Amino acid sequence: MPASTAKSLRVAVLADSDTRWKWGSLTANRISPVESDIRLDGFLLRGRATPTARQLQEVGVRADSLREVTAVEFLRELGKEEDVYDVVVLALVGGAVQAVLHGLARAWEGRAKRPLVVTGYVGVVYEKLTDGLLLRHGADLVLANSRQDADRFRAVYEGVGADDGSVTEVALPFLGGTAYAGHDPAAERERPYTVVFAAQPSVPESRKDRTYLLDRLIGHARLHPDREVLLKLRSKPGEHTTHIEELPYQKLVQKADPPSNFRLVYGHMGEVLDRTDLLVTISSTAALESLHRRVPTVVLSDLGVREALGNHHFVGSGCLASWDQLDAGHRPVPDPGWVARQGVAADGSYETAFDAGRRRLTELLAADRLPPLAPYYTPVTAPGYLPGILARHHLGPDGSPLPGAPAADREPSPVRQFVRKAARGAYRHGVQRVAPVIRRMGEL
Repeated sequence: MPASTAKSLRVAVLADSDTRWKWGSLTANRISPVESDIRLDGFLLRGRATPTARQLQEVGVRADSLREVTAVEFLRELGKEEDVYDVVVLALVGGAVQAVLHGLARAWEGRAKRPLVVTGYVGVVYEKLTDGLLLRHGADLVLANSRQDADRFRAVYEGVGADDGSVTEVALPFLGGTAYAGHDPAAERERPYTVVFAAQPSVPESRKDRTYLLDRLIGHARLHPDREVLLKLRSKPGEHTTHIEELPYQKLVQKADPPSNFRLVYGHMGEVLDRTDLLVTISSTAALESLHRRVPTVVLSDLGVREALGNHHFVGSGCLASWDQLDAGHRPVPDPGWVARQGVAADGSYETAFDAGRRRLTELLAADRLPPLAPYYTPVTAPGYLPGILARHHLGPDGSPLPGAPAADREPSPVRQFVRKAARGAYRHGVQRVAPVIRRMGEL
């Protein structure tokens, strides 16, 4: 067999949750040159949302290597003299992106050649637009998942006098799957009409609102005994995703008495959508996956259309409806113009959605020299904000590791590993059990 002529592309993805790992690793593949032979090394940032083995398996993305690190350990790895990586994807919350950008800028000072740095968002950007964008400024590519986001991103950067050349329009990397062909009543026995509620870890927050949504979902199952009604969950109790879940639906269900056609499901969202006839959510990115496949999609208005819920993002989509309307048989029809602006590409143009990103990445990789990383925030522009962000990741104001930062050249001792595991368990216990109790006591 002849040797491969594909150019090897070495990619490092640093992610802080299961969903961001999914976004980062898939994005790396989407924007890489078509002829590239990619070596993908995954780094999981140690923290409250570090994904479990089950969560990583559910995401379904494979890497050539995968290990857990702190920010300082990652920076030391990337700061080695060897020319290890071509591209670095930062799939992190905004503050972590900013810290790593400053750390990399320090680690790569004086280099003639450095890796290309890419970052972006895992889904719908409906809150902290300016804050999140400025924390991501400084990367070579700041990916926007839609035309609407690209316009908003550029407007923010222009508005503060920051360079907006990094903003690059692409799409959500995990869209795809077979288009919905409609439900066949003749095949009812083989697969009943299926309604899926895509739950979110942090929306809504209160027990009252989450119980209301669960009761309405169970009520829909009772009202339509011929349907299969599924509650699609992101994580199991004790696991964390991008957001903290203080009141898991699994626990709320224990106090309910659902009918036999109601059940909880986990797994890959794409596989669930393969059998979905109606997708219901508050504001999950799953709605965009569903719309991409032309599955009938509802964004609930029962709790109001509010920024705090994120469903305000869907104003103009044609998808807003209430459980009363759904129980009565209403099926919303999405607005084609709105869908097109969201990068959903239900018209079949999805395959070309990453062309601009791939083109820009190829151009930068071919450059003889990339300019030093230059984030908008510096000790001069944000002296009261930036140092705290860097300190949270054990970095000083100049981006260098603070004294006492963990060493990256040796494996943690068994005692250190045990302490880390115990600390994460204690943190999760505090978030899920202790903190809600304290808040309820404060409301008395």
